[in-house]
Amino acid sequence: MSQFKFCPVCAASLELRADEGEAGKVRLACPDGHWTHWDNPLPVLAALVEIDGKMLTARNAAWAEGRFALITGFMERDETPEQGIARELKEETDLDAQEIELIGVYEFMRKNELIIAYYVKASGSIRLSPELVEYRLTEAADLRPWPAGTGHAVADWMRRRGLDVQYVEFAGSSTPIATPQVLK
Repeated sequence: MSQFKFCPVCAASLELRADEGEAGKVRLACPDGHWTHWDNPLPVLAALVEIDGKMLTARNAAWAEGRFALITGFMERDETPEQGIARELKEETDLDAQEIELIGVYEFMRKNELIIAYYVKASGSIRLSPELVEYRLTEAADLRPWPAGTGHAVADWMRRRGLDVQYVEFAGSSTPIATPQVLK
């Protein structure tokens, strides 16, 4: 559930208790009522990026070869989601966002995240941050969404443009078996 063990106000050991005001939802809380760990989902921004008529996906340095995904990152204090995705795009690829259009909002419960996905038309020359090790430029019709997280955003974007959506299939785990492989 969480790594929290003690109340940040009084240092008492937290306990699991049913929250009376939240239909009995079980949460970690201070026994004296000082603090409750709400464990709310974290907002994550995602960009399906188009540059020079191609769709950009990238591989994170921590991922196995062949795994590509959208450009993603966390919102920061005092920025709108649109400002945040433009910042993340610049930090991770050195590209400039020219147009930003909301695709939708998607759950990613496995990581307790709420994904706010955008289509971003970008310009500039791609220069990856150390966080990313390679990228691919793909025709929009060749994108293959995955059945989780940002994959649903890719599928929704494709449908709105009249493109055929063919999800990659999973082989018993969270590893897709089609090319190009793209995961969130």
